[in-house]
Amino acid sequence: MESLIKAGQTPLLRIRFSAMTTLEIVFATALILKMGAELVLEAVNRSHVLKFSDQAPEGLGDVMNGETYAKSNEYTLAKSRFGSIVLVFDAAVLALVVLSGVLPVLFGWWSGQFGDSNMYSALFLIVLTTMISIPGIPFEYWSQFKIEEKFGFNRSSVKLWVTDKIKGAVIGFLIGFPLLWLLISLVGWLGSSWWIYAFVIMMAFQLLMMVLYPMLIMPLFNKLSPLEEGPLKDRLMELSDRAGFKAKTIQVIDGSKRSGHSNAYFTGFGKFRRIVLYDTLIEQLSEEELEAVLAHEIGHYKKGHIPKMIGLSALMMLAAFWIINFLLHSSAFFEGFGFAPLEMGAIGNLGIAMLLFSFLGGLVTFWISPLFHGMSRKHEYEADAFAREAVGGWKPLSGALRRLSEKNLSNLNPHPLYSGFHYSHPTLLERERAMKKA
Repeated sequence: MESLIKAGQTPLLRIRFSAMTTLEIVFATALILKMGAELVLEAVNRSHVLKFSDQAPEGLGDVMNGETYAKSNEYTLAKSRFGSIVLVFDAAVLALVVLSGVLPVLFGWWSGQFGDSNMYSALFLIVLTTMISIPGIPFEYWSQFKIEEKFGFNRSSVKLWVTDKIKGAVIGFLIGFPLLWLLISLVGWLGSSWWIYAFVIMMAFQLLMMVLYPMLIMPLFNKLSPLEEGPLKDRLMELSDRAGFKAKTIQVIDGSKRSGHSNAYFTGFGKFRRIVLYDTLIEQLSEEELEAVLAHEIGHYKKGHIPKMIGLSALMMLAAFWIINFLLHSSAFFEGFGFAPLEMGAIGNLGIAMLLFSFLGGLVTFWISPLFHGMSRKHEYEADAFAREAVGGWKPLSGALRRLSEKNLSNLNPHPLYSGFHYSHPTLLERERAMKKA
């Protein structure tokens, strides 16, 4: 597959550091703009936190005592400073991978060694994405065992952390490899209509995983068990029936084995739907507050938020496959990143188009993330309003949110611009104001 490498390149050292193509200049510019915007947002948010570090926002003075409020600010600043370092590092790795010309060199070498079958093309993508992720592992370790440890959240051991990484890699390969092989094979099987079938297959896969993940994959990492019999379960099941949710069971996940953070979430759909509560959440909240949290999660179901988000995901996926199909037929696209295009249907085109699209996609979706977060926050307000009606007032949910903000050392006063780009949930103060007005 030496034809994948542009003619005229030196056989012994093909990695390009010559003048960039127009597409590479566009990519580099977009990458710098995104990284710069993210660094500015982090700096603006840190400045905002420091500006109000002496006193909690008006109306939230009783959420945390002075010591806890200072600790939450320190936690926010530590994560932000570390996150800025990771941002620069990730951007540098991405720039090196895309702009150095190493991708066509590696793909040409791989194809020369192993051939150009669908299987080896899919395997190349798995190996390459794994290699790209390896440099970030030390940062993940530092985040878990330095920052989270310092602020009392880490409960994982190094052995458990490593085991999780290995399990995740194995599961990712067992699922990702055959799926990639199938998608790449569609081009040869179906020609120009491959992308429509690819969309159908991926949507079916996503829906299937919504059912199978909590049943088959999650138990490999965490223990899920039904909420034990007693007054709490009776209260929550009665709420479920009253709200028209008809839950068969409420499950508890042992999140405390890895982290002190707490959460609750809704998973699955139809008869496979289930509510999952973290054991740390049960430890931290009263029965009344837990009832309000469950009512909020039921609110997402009753308001149809799950199918709405699935529908949005489907539209975005369909658009993504259409764009990839367009790029697949663009000689300028492949040549712009150092590849020589192959004829339609040849092995390798689709995998490389998908890989480059994944690199480019994040540079675009960042700028429209406030739109998606705005939709998510709208759903949160609606679920809060449902919970208020279900439990007969706003105070139980407010109490739960305040307790969780304290226990998780949440930033009580994020900068509005930062919140718009990074927060899928409204702030505590915004949620309380909305619940009181409604």
